[in-house]
Amino acid sequence: MDPLVFAAVLLAAACHAGWNATIKGGLDPLATTVLISIGAAVVAAAFLPLVGLPARDAWPWCGASVLIHLVYFAALIESYRAGDMGQVYPIARGSAPLMTAVATTALVDERLSLAGWSGIILLVGGVMLLSLRGGRDVTRLDSKAIGFALFTAVTICAYSVVDGMGARRAGSANAYSAALFVGIGPVMAVYALGRRGRRVMAAIEGHWRLGLAGGTLQLGSYAVAIWAMTVAPIAIVAALRETSVLFGALIAILFLKEPPRAGRIAAALMIMVGLTLIRLY
Repeated sequence: MDPLVFAAVLLAAACHAGWNATIKGGLDPLATTVLISIGAAVVAAAFLPLVGLPARDAWPWCGASVLIHLVYFAALIESYRAGDMGQVYPIARGSAPLMTAVATTALVDERLSLAGWSGIILLVGGVMLLSLRGGRDVTRLDSKAIGFALFTAVTICAYSVVDGMGARRAGSANAYSAALFVGIGPVMAVYALGRRGRRVMAAIEGHWRLGLAGGTLQLGSYAVAIWAMTVAPIAIVAALRETSVLFGALIAILFLKEPPRAGRIAAALMIMVGLTLIRLY
């Protein structure tokens, strides 16, 4: 894999982890999601005059991705309501790269080498082990939570494939990313109003700085991934994005002073070996 693409996606994953570690606005999941989505839409709209619109061939893909992201956010919120985040998160995020690898092999005809498949499997295993934190009782996770988590993974797989294919038809990955986030913001706002009425908008008033900061990181991190999917296999990029969990654990250890448990060390080693294999792909 090209070292520039490899490094860029890892940097994007680190930004994603930093955003998740620092956004502590005290808002509920729906309000936070809407706030960040609107912030990303504002930032993306500011860049549209510079990057222009994507080619017409990409518009159906971009529109489909907006709808898939809406379903993704809704499924993720319901997942966290049905089960503990420490249990739901690894199922959703860990399953998605494997689903994406299978989907791109079948639908996009992207053939991965043995090293690529091995790297993805090791990385996903490390992500699941790291996310579970070794202290959660997975046997107490009910079927409803598992169902929502797996459905969330399906939506992650879906938007990864759609965005990878759409960006390749857009003529400009940056134009595609800007148009995508301009579309997601208003759709999420309408969804939130439908779910909770004006209360959700009242909840985010006064938090616009948080929304812009989080939205900028969200837009930047995924825009890099979208660009990477135009020059590298979609499944490989999707797997690399999940290293955000590793960066999140490093932030927790270095800055939040959480103990480096044996499970975390083993998971980190699995992720590092997986990254090495992907880099050699």
